[in-house]
Amino acid sequence: MLTEFGKILLFFIFGALLVGAGLITAWLLRPSQSYPEKDSTYECGEEPIGSPWIRVNIRFYVVALIFLIFDVEVAFLFPWALVYKNFGVFGFLEMVVFLFILFVGYAYVWVKGDLNWDKPQPLVPTIKKQNQSESTEQTAMKSAEEA
Repeated sequence: MLTEFGKILLFFIFGALLVGAGLITAWLLRPSQSYPEKDSTYECGEEPIGSPWIRVNIRFYVVALIFLIFDVEVAFLFPWALVYKNFGVFGFLEMVVFLFILFVGYAYVWVKGDLNWDKPQPLVPTIKKQNQSESTEQTAMKSAEEA
């Protein structure tokens, strides 16, 4: 008679054999000849333009991570809403603290500007060069007259 751990071991062995059989079957049945359409990049039926090895702005990753963090935290609200009445006032205050921390994180990300897709370019001051025909004295006289 097998123990409980022996049954688990047999389950893992059977699973490994099943995965191995699937991989071997796919290896035997797949075509081995490569052709250009097979080697091309496929994205939703669109023809690829340019190289797939491009630099992606880091802001896309930051926004994706922020979305995942807030999405997971909001997922905690659904089970809490189901048992809200069982927790009473203490459970409500815990959720208020949780939502406050969530709001502080959201405000921090917003103030930091990580949610803005178009970051404004810094305005670099430029110095206008004087025209070669004008002398410095003429410029000084014009500015004195304007004042």
